[in-house]
Amino acid sequence: MSSISFPSNNSSFSSAASFGHDEHSRTPSFDNVGDGFRMNPLSAHPPRTPRSSIVVGSSVYGTEVYNKLDETPETKTTYEEDSEDEDDKTRAEAEGRVRKEEIWRDLFTTSNGRDKALKIMQYSLRLYLVFHRGLTATTMLKSRKSPSWEADILNRFESTASGLSLTRRCLILFNWLVPLTSIMEQHNSAAGSGGSSSRKGKRKPLLHTLLNSPPPVLLDLLCGAADDVYTFHRLGMLGPKLGERAGRVADWCWFAGTLVNLVENTVERGVILNLQHEVESRLYAESMSGQTAKSNPTANKIDDKELVRLQKQDFWIQVTRLKLLMDLIFVSYNVFRLNRAKRPIQTATGFAAALLSTAKLYDRHKTTLIKAAKH
Repeated sequence: MSSISFPSNNSSFSSAASFGHDEHSRTPSFDNVGDGFRMNPLSAHPPRTPRSSIVVGSSVYGTEVYNKLDETPETKTTYEEDSEDEDDKTRAEAEGRVRKEEIWRDLFTTSNGRDKALKIMQYSLRLYLVFHRGLTATTMLKSRKSPSWEADILNRFESTASGLSLTRRCLILFNWLVPLTSIMEQHNSAAGSGGSSSRKGKRKPLLHTLLNSPPPVLLDLLCGAADDVYTFHRLGMLGPKLGERAGRVADWCWFAGTLVNLVENTVERGVILNLQHEVESRLYAESMSGQTAKSNPTANKIDDKELVRLQKQDFWIQVTRLKLLMDLIFVSYNVFRLNRAKRPIQTATGFAAALLSTAKLYDRHKTTLIKAAKH
């Protein structure tokens, strides 16, 4: 009887053949060797990886098919995982290179950063004065005459706090140029888009563009101008009557602008929460369908990173909302001319707002330095 020879290899397989699937299309990217069985391409579960033969000298039909499959999806997934790991490693190294001293240095080089630093100093002194007066009143030491050195220190703290307040007002002079620039750009773009109508003398005046600007921009413009008038009054350049009126206008604009920002903050947080809910629902659906970080690593990593980013963004939105609430309480005392517990409440809310805004500004400068260190 004639023998039938089969194709065989001299050595067994050194590694198992890979049956990966494309993470982008989420469908199996292989064909089974046997004709009698074929994997359902719509199956949500990943295919099992075939084991290598442990019989020495045994022949396996279709070796070239396994070798070809080794070169496509698994290699691509490995490259993507390696690149993501390298990005995470690069970010960690960049965070290690950025020092706190560098962040504070960059923060203090801006007028906004110096304003926050002076605000913390100002309300720290006022907070000490409030606690000192409260302690003096509760321990019934009012009848006892305080030493001359203690009274001198308290007067110096009061003078320093007032000086810091005036210095901060000087730092924010001419802030009305920012909304004015925005209005002028809008006016020039409208005039340029008019084209032939502007040549015929039908160009709309600047007052029309000013009145049609968004309310937050108008509030910023009016508030900045009124703040400057009040600052010039504090410097002695203008009379008290004009200065007090400008201060009232600035307080009302600050009050209205804070309410507008609170509404915008609420809307923005609603959008972030909806996006966060979508990502969490997608992760839950993938886990219930049998997909794991091993079966679909790229999609899981993208969703995890997106969820972390949205959670961080939501955290800072809540910090901003808390800061706006502190500002609202502070300015309400000036707008409605409330006097009950005015000094301690304004001091506490001003100090809290200073800490919250400084923390947010610190995180912004830290993120900027980390991005620069990565490149």
